[in-house]
Formats: sequence, C-alpha cells, structure tokens
Amino acid sequence: MQKEYEILKEAKKVVLAYSGGLDTSVITTWLKENGAKEVICVSVDLGQVENPDAMEKKALKSGASKFYNVNVEEEFIEDYAFKIVKANAKYENSYLLGTAIARPLISKVLVDVAKKEGADLIVHGCTGKGNDQIRFELAMMSLAPEIKVIAPWRFWDIKGRSEEEAYAEAHGIELDNKKEEDYSMDENLWHISHEGLDLEDPKNPADYSKCLHWVTPPEKAKDEAEIVAIEFEKGVPVGVDGEKMDGVSLVKRLNKIGGANGVGIDDLVESRRCGMKSRGLYENPAGSILYFAHEKLESVTMHPDILQYKQKMSFDYANLVYDGKWMTPLKEAMDAFIDQSQENVTGTVKVKLYKGSMQVHGIEAKNSLYMEEYATFEEDSVYNQGDATGFINLFGLSSKIYAQATKDLV
Repeated sequence: MQKEYEILKEAKKVVLAYSGGLDTSVITTWLKENGAKEVICVSVDLGQVENPDAMEKKALKSGASKFYNVNVEEEFIEDYAFKIVKANAKYENSYLLGTAIARPLISKVLVDVAKKEGADLIVHGCTGKGNDQIRFELAMMSLAPEIKVIAPWRFWDIKGRSEEEAYAEAHGIELDNKKEEDYSMDENLWHISHEGLDLEDPKNPADYSKCLHWVTPPEKAKDEAEIVAIEFEKGVPVGVDGEKMDGVSLVKRLNKIGGANGVGIDDLVESRRCGMKSRGLYENPAGSILYFAHEKLESVTMHPDILQYKQKMSFDYANLVYDGKWMTPLKEAMDAFIDQSQENVTGTVKVKLYKGSMQVHGIEAKNSLYMEEYATFEEDSVYNQGDATGFINLFGLSSKIYAQATKDLV
C-alpha cells in the first residue's frame, strides 16, 4: 500500500477540511512545507462559523491558495439531525450523535469542492485515536472512491498538542486558544462537545463554569418551570409553541429555551471504535427536548409491534451512524422502515422544563391509539374482561407444558 508521505508529495492540489483551530491551522502550513503544491481550505458551516472572513484571512496567511466557507446548516438539520430523531438513535443509550451525523455531510462538501477544483487529495485533521477518521473516510469512499485521503496525525513527527503549539509559534501561526482553557471542542447547531484536560479522568466532576457554553448549570437555572410545546408531522419537528418554523429556526429556538432551563447536559464515557473508552461532556438542549418529545408521541401513535421492533432497530441504527456508515445500503433500508413507521406520528407534545429535568405536560395526537373507553378503570361497553381467561391459557400454554415435562429435572 502506498505510504501517505508519498501520496502527499505526488499531489498537485490538496483540499483540507479546515476549522481554523490548532490542528488545521498547523496542518495548512505543514502541508505546504512537506510537498503540497497547492492547499485549498474548506470550512463546512453547520451553524458554528461566526466569522468566515477571519477564517479565510487566517487560512491564506497559513499558506492556503484558496478558501471556501460552505453553509449547509439547513441540510444538516433537515436531512441528518431530524433523521436520528425519527430513529430515536442514541449511541450506548446516551450519545445523541452530534459529531457523528456531521461527518458524512462535511465529507460530501469536501468531495464536491475537490471535484470542482480538480484536486487529487483530501486531507483531514483527525487523530489516529478517534472515530472521526473512520467517519470521514468511509463517507468519502462511498462518494468518490477515486480520490485519495490522508491524515497527517497518523504519520507526521508531531506527537502531541504541546508540540503542535511549539510548531505554530515557530511558524508564526496565530492561535486563539489559551492552554488553561483549551478543551478539545466540536460545535455545530446540534451540539457542543468538550474533551480533554480535567475531563480525561472520569473521577473528576465536570467544572460547568469552564465547560458550558449553551446550557445554564441546572442549579443556577430559573426557579420557575417552563412549558414548551413541540409539534410533529410524521415524526418530523415542525413547530414550537404553536408557531410553524423551519428546522434551523426550530433547533435554535429549542437550544435557547432548553439551555436557559439547564436541559441538555450529557457527561458520558463512550466506547470508541478503535477500542478505547473516552469521556466527553456534551451540550444538547434542542436534541434532548426533541428526542424526549418524539418518544412520548410515538408511545400513543405507533402500533405496538412496529414500536417494539423500531426500538430494537434504534440500537443498530445508532451503531451504524456512530461507525460512519451513513452512506450505506443498510442505512438506506433502515431509513425506509423508519419513514414508514412515522406515518401516524403526528401531534403535539408539551414538555415541562425545570432545572435540567423534563416531564410530559400533555400529549395530543391526530390519530391517537390511546382510547379511553378501552383503558378506563370505570365500566365500559367495548371490552369483555372474561376474554382474558382463554387468552392467558393459550398464551401461557408453552410455559405450562415445559413445566410439566421438566418437573423431574428440579
């Protein structure tokens, strides 16, 4: 297999996934210093880019010949984030996949720019320890198998963050971070993740005063509960508090509401695909509210067989997304099932938010499967309780036969 240094030296034009942070700022200069003839920096805006002009200036100063900032936040929310909400996909029953769902879309943009520019190499700044290298490269294999992809962290001589900072200082690369505050962060409209420093030891409690950007610490949130109503159509969030809105506006609104009420803090240790455990602190106010409300609406609108089967699929779907297999035939097949399962998931869920907690405050569904005349504890005219005797006899017959046949084994 061709070595990555050789691939780099043969490349005429390189596209770099660029965030303007420590890694990609250093990599831009390093690529030019190590054989790349032309470097094009591409920033993919998923709602996190505040000043693209400043990013462009920094990229060009670091050695890039051209800079792109491509805003895809609408596509990100509508076609990626809302799909995992419909699937109720949580990796290891906790992680709302905020980084994992961003990588295939970023890859799509990088491939589009690479084809437009006639680039023969795409470079990303992921380390050899993480999941993102897998997600980026699997997506790119699916989209453009002819384009080669490399990651300097897997083969360059720089061994850690302190050496990166020394390289940046030696080459006049401006850095915005301060060492004492420098958590490794990933941000988009769906979440912010924080890793590193004191969070690397699970015995250390998270210092919310240092970490949190969107969410008010629950103990400091306001003392009055807030009710928010989420409207869904076929499993897709379409409105808040009676107001219809597009996906981006809806997520921004819920991020603000949830954050103000201390909702959306996930401090978890997850199992990376490369074999190690890692700890991250995630801020997901909008995502947390939407998952919660969607699951509650499904409870009254989905046929029991479909609901229970979908709950099993949610686990596999989350693993698939976490592993970077977004652009695969299995993912498409799962999406088809999930879309069909959501045909009746239309209605409004009111959620009470209070100091980091969420409770249901009422569910109203267009075609609710909850029918009071069947469920009531009072007298009814639609259900014959005597039917249960025969049902139980048949439903438990296999257990009865097994007990009779094996009684001598006890």
